[in-house]
Amino acid sequence: MENPQKSLGLSPALHDYMVAHGTPPDPVQRELIEATRTLGPAAIMQIAPEQGAFLEILTRLLGASRAIEVGTFTGYSALCIARGLPETGQLLCCDVSEEWTSMGRRFWEKAGVAHKIRLELAPAADTLRALPTTRDFDLAFIDADKPNYPLYYEECLKRIRPGGVVLVDNVLWSGRVADPDAQDENTRCIRDFNDRIARDERVDRVMLSIADGLTLLRVRDGSGA
Repeated sequence: MENPQKSLGLSPALHDYMVAHGTPPDPVQRELIEATRTLGPAAIMQIAPEQGAFLEILTRLLGASRAIEVGTFTGYSALCIARGLPETGQLLCCDVSEEWTSMGRRFWEKAGVAHKIRLELAPAADTLRALPTTRDFDLAFIDADKPNYPLYYEECLKRIRPGGVVLVDNVLWSGRVADPDAQDENTRCIRDFNDRIARDERVDRVMLSIADGLTLLRVRDGSGA
């Protein structure tokens, strides 16, 4: 199986080499990748394998026990985060599609992590706003509709503990963010979001060229988020 490639500037051969020399997808993950591929063009919304490995390792490194995901699609990223959580950990997944998330549910069960995942099928803004602002989540991963990135970010930030992490996907948007001629709505929204985050003193930040671009934001102590 060829690994789905989203990383900018890598040849297919180099991408496969990179995935093979990290923690590659296991049989359940590979099966989910193949099942998602049958959706056609929509399959591009699935995160890349190396990004999934990064999410799992980062979850473990943080010692995370509570996490939020905004945008679940067919469940690959949720599977990876859930695997990084302890047996008593909990991942809250926010999505609106019963069709796509039902695919994920099957693989969560197969991987033995379904008990760690709570899926809320509702607009993510509503789900997030209904959560207490007690700042007891360790990790958030945002990978949903681009115009609402600022809203999702602010709602997650209110609930992430100091020292916790917010991850935001697609921040390079196939390189279009650096192309002044690219003025479609999604590109403008991501570009504006990136500019906003670059000025946000509540977080330490680094933009990584993993897959389609991933920004990692560490919540500063005393940020008052």
